[in-house]
Amino acid sequence: MPANKKYLTASASQRFAKITAGFLGGYMVTVTLHIALAYWVDHVNVLMTLRFMGFLLWCILFLLAFLVKNGWKIWGVYLLLTLVFSAGIYLGKIYGTA
Repeated sequence: MPANKKYLTASASQRFAKITAGFLGGYMVTVTLHIALAYWVDHVNVLMTLRFMGFLLWCILFLLAFLVKNGWKIWGVYLLLTLVFSAGIYLGKIYGTA
């Protein structure tokens, strides 16, 4: 049974943006979040949590990229979150407990 045509209207650039945002952007957000948390709380516990929760969060962010209409906007959101968590890493190096 073929797919419904109304769900296949995205252009090639939108498909590319959504796939790369979900795959790469979701991974960047997941990793920077956990590294920032590792600087602020006990890093052993956070890194063990990353093994399990990290994969789940990455999958959720990957699927979330396909729910938005514009793939470039989700790229912007993921890059903004990555920058915020990177600032947390920087501040964690200065003021954190690690």
